[in-house]
Amino acid sequence: MLMTVLAFALALGLLIAVHEYGHYRVAVACGVKVLRFSVGFGKPLLRWQPKGSSTEFVLAAFPLGGYVRMLDEREAPVAPEERHLAFNNQSLRARAAIVAAGPAANLLLAVLLYASVNWLGVQEPKPYLASPAAGSLAQKAGLRGAELVQAVARGEGPWEPVVSFDELRWVLARSALEGQDVRLEIVRPQEGSATVLTLPLGGMDTREADEKLFQRIGVVAPWTPAVMGEVLPDGAAYRAGLREGDKVLSVGAQAVVDGQQLRAQIRQSVRDKQGLQQDWRVERAGQTLVLPVRPDAVQDGEQWVGRVGAFVGAAPEMTLVRRGFWDGLQNGAQRTWDLSILTLRMMGRMVIGEASLKNISGPLTIADYAGKSASMGVTQYLAFLALISVSLGVLNLLPLPVLDGGHLMYYLWEGVTGRQVSEAWMERLQRLGVAVLLLMMCIAFFNDINRLLG
Repeated sequence: MLMTVLAFALALGLLIAVHEYGHYRVAVACGVKVLRFSVGFGKPLLRWQPKGSSTEFVLAAFPLGGYVRMLDEREAPVAPEERHLAFNNQSLRARAAIVAAGPAANLLLAVLLYASVNWLGVQEPKPYLASPAAGSLAQKAGLRGAELVQAVARGEGPWEPVVSFDELRWVLARSALEGQDVRLEIVRPQEGSATVLTLPLGGMDTREADEKLFQRIGVVAPWTPAVMGEVLPDGAAYRAGLREGDKVLSVGAQAVVDGQQLRAQIRQSVRDKQGLQQDWRVERAGQTLVLPVRPDAVQDGEQWVGRVGAFVGAAPEMTLVRRGFWDGLQNGAQRTWDLSILTLRMMGRMVIGEASLKNISGPLTIADYAGKSASMGVTQYLAFLALISVSLGVLNLLPLPVLDGGHLMYYLWEGVTGRQVSEAWMERLQRLGVAVLLLMMCIAFFNDINRLLG
């Protein structure tokens, strides 16, 4: 819990500070007097003003946001000798640059964070495929499990090499959400030549972009051998005589290909809320044993599933993914661009009803992912920060009056018509923007609570 709180606080503070620093830095460069730079709202907890600076820096009590207060005649009287330093007296180009600098800073931070992950390197599973779920697109396409994916091609695009399972999942997610089929160049076990298969992702229902999306695709986890890991005392596996290191060859009459298939079979070994006993054929120290195993039936949401009280499947084969300086930077920029476009498309689809509002996440989900990523290591936490930084940058570019994108819309109107938006219209639009933002926050909290309860 403490790790989650600290990781969330660090992420929130860093991303808000970078966003506001973007506004601050460009405002100073444009000759605008900045009165206050605040991370957080409400009562100041810490404040300081560097010698010779006109800006007061503040760390406030309520951390969900921040602001940069500039000299502005619309907010308070300005001395005649300082009118040229006021924000409202700057050129249209300067005002637009100051407003756009906040989201741009978040997107630039994401590029650097993704690049840092590439430079540091991260251990990721090799792109060996686990057994696809029954009825999934992968099974229908002819995948059986243990195939190595060498390259992918989106739509009619060029072939691109695949270095890790995580990279493959990213390509599949993008392609499904953008309605593109994917071609896979695979090598099957004991086969030397490559085979090309097509996953028809273009016609998928992608209204909810969650883990169930990958289950329908059929690519859920990397291939792992069907070996028993830690066996818990008093669990069904222990009672049946299974031990750590046992390799499972078959369950009942069905041969076991890998850990993913074995986990699925265990879950399905329930009839009328009772575990279904089956003979497991296992290999132990060179000998073959047959053990009757009856999984415990437990309730998982609205359904009953089987559990054996053991870790099923050995760790997948890993590879170190690391890139050089320019390649890592280019990949970071490309990942930020792709994720930004994907985020905008998903938001647009939610507006027109083609995607579910369940895809909106709030601070509780973000905090949960912050803690999990921090516990997994530095590179995973940096990748999490990059993802949230992209989301923050894109969100602030939306044309809502209370956000930076709303102000940029005002400036677009001014540039086209030659006159500013009237105070009356600005006030009306401001109220509308606040209402929309509050609605989005309520939906996000509702989704967070449902995820926690579910």
